[in-house]
Amino acid sequence: MRILVTYAVQGEFTELKFPGLIGEEEVHVGYLRTGVGKVKSTYYLTEVINQGQPDLVINVGTAGSIDRQVGDILVCRHFIDRDMEKLANLGVEYEIDSSALLAEKGYCMHWTGEGVCNTGDTFLTELSDVKGDVVDMEAFAQAFVCRAKKVPFIAVKYVTDIIGQNSVKHWEDKLADARKELGEFFEKIGGVVK
Repeated sequence: MRILVTYAVQGEFTELKFPGLIGEEEVHVGYLRTGVGKVKSTYYLTEVINQGQPDLVINVGTAGSIDRQVGDILVCRHFIDRDMEKLANLGVEYEIDSSALLAEKGYCMHWTGEGVCNTGDTFLTELSDVKGDVVDMEAFAQAFVCRAKKVPFIAVKYVTDIIGQNSVKHWEDKLADARKELGEFFEKIGGVVK
């Protein structure tokens, strides 16, 4: 089994530990730093999927929130593109749910802590009308690419900051905590298939 772990910036990199075998399959984990934003994320992820054909993509990283607590970890299978949501009246797609393909393959269904990830090309520093539990700048784009390529996708986000409360500074201060606690989360979940 080939698992591709994506993250936006080096400060978010977390080496994940999965059991050596899933069923009778050996597990190979690769990592991709996508850069910040939907365009870079889409481009680099598409290139790697075309070359490496992963069985599963896991986006791991940090996120802001309006109503969650710093330190919360959310497992996201539902994604909103806040930039395209503004064009919903024109019939533009702005929501993706990756649950069906994950369920079809039997991947990550036992991971708890469900949340909705709202993606946009801006780093939110002020409260606004945002749907979802956490905000980031890459997950919707990656979910879109994975759906097009028929690769199961899931995102696991650590809340580093509360939007409107010095978000940039809190994000920088919480990166070490995010890496540590995300690593512990993946050690505890017991793998991809259960």
